[in-house]
Amino acid sequence: MDPRSSLPQVDLQGLQERACQQLDLITDFQTQQRRSHPWAICGTMMALPRASAVLVLFLAALLPPTQRAQDPGMVHYIYQRFQVLEQGLEKCTQATRAYIQDFQEFSKNISAMLGRCQTYTSEYKSAVTNLALRVERAQREIDYLEYLREADVCVESEDKTLAEKLIQEAEEEKKIRTLLNASCDNMLMGIKSLKIVKKTMDTHGSWMKDGVSSSQKVYFLVGSRNKTVWEFANLRAFMEDSTKPAPRKLILTHSWQGTGQVIHRGFLFFHNQGTLNEIIKYNLQKRAVEDRMLLPGGAGRALVYQHSPSTYIDLAVDEHGLWAIHSGPGVYGHLVLTKIEPGTLGVEHSWDTPCRSQDAEASFLLCGVLYVVYSSGGHGPHRITCVYDPLGIVSEDDLPKLFFPRRPRSHSMIHYNPRDKQLYAWNDGNQIIYKLQTKRKQLLE
Repeated sequence: MDPRSSLPQVDLQGLQERACQQLDLITDFQTQQRRSHPWAICGTMMALPRASAVLVLFLAALLPPTQRAQDPGMVHYIYQRFQVLEQGLEKCTQATRAYIQDFQEFSKNISAMLGRCQTYTSEYKSAVTNLALRVERAQREIDYLEYLREADVCVESEDKTLAEKLIQEAEEEKKIRTLLNASCDNMLMGIKSLKIVKKTMDTHGSWMKDGVSSSQKVYFLVGSRNKTVWEFANLRAFMEDSTKPAPRKLILTHSWQGTGQVIHRGFLFFHNQGTLNEIIKYNLQKRAVEDRMLLPGGAGRALVYQHSPSTYIDLAVDEHGLWAIHSGPGVYGHLVLTKIEPGTLGVEHSWDTPCRSQDAEASFLLCGVLYVVYSSGGHGPHRITCVYDPLGIVSEDDLPKLFFPRRPRSHSMIHYNPRDKQLYAWNDGNQIIYKLQTKRKQLLE
């Protein structure tokens, strides 16, 4: 028996084909690496001998000893493949050296360029610093020139502002003189006498006649918060309750606040209760609200008179029309006088007066001049110690001492009627008429 028959039969042709396939794959991989990235060729070629050696050992281990010696063609083929690999490795080494040399040259060029860039950067930085200093110097000079120009402009602006202010004051004075025309030039010189027309049990209230129309009707408003108005045909009917015709009872849609109501051209003007500064214009004939307004200037925030604890806005009528009197900011502040256009309820002008609400009990207007009545502790004597004329003609020094006849308490209201030139007042439930003495303003000049 042939001992070689017991050896395993090896398919040399299949092994040869598989070895060739492995070597072809290695060669293809080398080509792809060379195309894609030259720096990877060196690592790949260094790995080829190890792979080839492993492949040869593997093939040698598979071949039987006798087959190894009997297949010189296979050994020759492997040798040729090794030569091809060595040649490829040599080319890879040469290419790597060339790439290294190129990279060194490239690195030297980059270093030189970076050095030049650093030099240029220093030069540019120095130039920019110098430019910034020059710009700062120029800016200081511009600011100085601008300061000089603004100083001149400020002087011109101040002169212009002063001129405009003078023009505005002149226009304002002209407007006031037009508003308070010279058709009325009387001033108060004394309170001549008094007449108690009626006496009631009510401490506070107001009574009046229309200050413009020729109507003889008398209106009676009881209390500081109410909505009932009694209309009497004339003063006699008011004095004698039994006189006919009987008074007409008018129920308002809103209640009044305080005792500062007035009647002007058939309309009742009053401060609406529950509001801060709303004035209502009520049509007595139609028994409906005709119009309403909000009085500006902080009206309604404080009592207008210290001794009238329910009146925050006091309305008045004189020869120039409808007015409103109220207190300015602060406790017992100065009185503010406001002229109202009765048709549109627009504010025509407003003045801050020197008259204080402290110790005041009432006030009235006569020919555009405000007269404020003061008393000590709400009791007599009742005297006028503050007078304000928007035109600046009448002052306290021009007037004699103006006293009211002694009354036990402060007045709830004092209103001037420009038609009959009398004062209508309410004091401790008494409805009073004061006769007045007047004088022309021009006689003081």
